[in-house]
Amino acid sequence: MRILPVLALSTLVTGLAVVLPGGAASAAALPTGARSLESVNHSGRFVRHAGGLAQLEAVSSGSAAQVKRDATVTVVNGLAAPGCYSFQTRDGLFLRHRDFRLRVDANTGDATFRADATFCAVDGAEAGSVALASYNYPGRRIRHRDFALWLDTVQDTAAFRADSSFRLAAPWAPKTAKGPVIPGLFVDPHLTTFGGRYYLYPTTDGYAGWSGTYYKAFSSTDLVNWTDHGVILDHGPDVSWADNSAWAPAVATANGRYYLYFSGGAASGDTTKQLGVAVSDSPTGPFRDALGRPLVRGGQFAGGQAIDPMVFTDDNGQSYLYWGQGVARAVRLNADLVSFDAAQVRVVTPAGYNEAPFVFKRGGLYYLMWSENDTRSEDYRVAYATGSSPLGPWTNRGVMLRKRLNAGVKGTGHHSVVRAPGTDTWYVAYHRFAVPAGNGTNRETTIDRMEFDADGTIRPVVPTL
Repeated sequence: MRILPVLALSTLVTGLAVVLPGGAASAAALPTGARSLESVNHSGRFVRHAGGLAQLEAVSSGSAAQVKRDATVTVVNGLAAPGCYSFQTRDGLFLRHRDFRLRVDANTGDATFRADATFCAVDGAEAGSVALASYNYPGRRIRHRDFALWLDTVQDTAAFRADSSFRLAAPWAPKTAKGPVIPGLFVDPHLTTFGGRYYLYPTTDGYAGWSGTYYKAFSSTDLVNWTDHGVILDHGPDVSWADNSAWAPAVATANGRYYLYFSGGAASGDTTKQLGVAVSDSPTGPFRDALGRPLVRGGQFAGGQAIDPMVFTDDNGQSYLYWGQGVARAVRLNADLVSFDAAQVRVVTPAGYNEAPFVFKRGGLYYLMWSENDTRSEDYRVAYATGSSPLGPWTNRGVMLRKRLNAGVKGTGHHSVVRAPGTDTWYVAYHRFAVPAGNGTNRETTIDRMEFDADGTIRPVVPTL
């Protein structure tokens, strides 16, 4: 007989009350990661998808492997709101409602799908259980009727409360493969260290047109177990000149403060992207816009798109800003890290370059890295060059990270590199199409070891699962 532990929600995650559309407030917090959802009033029956529809079905240790797989979901940040939740199946689909019937579908990334696939947690009928209110219909909750799952209007009855309550149990089909390192759709990871601890700053993915609005921070001591520090900057309330396209954050430190560099676009229909910088006293924010205007204006420099900022600080304390899609640019930052001499900006575009410049130093040798091809292509990949200074000249060394089709890994790119503190052990963080059903807007973040040959060249990284 399988013992099904009910996870203590309040001890796993610090909750944050979220006001839903219509004024309802969520009261429970869920741990992200793989789980199975068991009915409160039908013990032994779990939320499972079959033929695209969601239902309650009996699952036991003797059930077929596919049944166990279909009864397992990954709890992730809500596609429509980070304070709520979405539920991703082992096949990469999302639980959503359509005409108030619960089913699983591929994430299209549009606003309607994201809202239909987002649910906010409220306390369930018994201690430790949870009910799931619709994000866009806050007066409705997921409940079972004759073991089929529907989105029904809340009724103030004991029967309804029981029918709409679930326990979060250990997953029937635990994930055995490595990655993603953080559950959900996150890309463009900037991995760094502050004070001996790892910090990860990704772009939030899963949006049509990559139109996400906020950034989160995660931290870890071992690159395996991550703490979610929540939203650290949101274009909506925090940035006056940008509303969407919250892309490719990078964080640097100086002067006892932390500086978040980011890309942003406006909601006016103007597709021009610009670069901003925000500041905080903590690596986990909150960050505030340091200038109240872009650091690099769209069109300020001819050619290329102003996205994908990255800052490298040399051993002498001098920091350099790199950015650009189509054209790579670099410039020395002033000591305040929020200004530079525009006349000193130089083009450093290597052959094959598309976007995502990244610079680091090892053993006196400088490395300029970048992504080739389009992020929607399975051939998105990372190449690099070496040089004798942060501004080159550069010698192209070729591709060091690419797809691995025999493992189902595609679109490996937009990376960052970090050295384990006090060692010569290096890691590369990057995104890939979500396995198994990802694409250019459904991507996930992973980390692999990065090793060097005696001459300083980087050995090709073999993506792992």
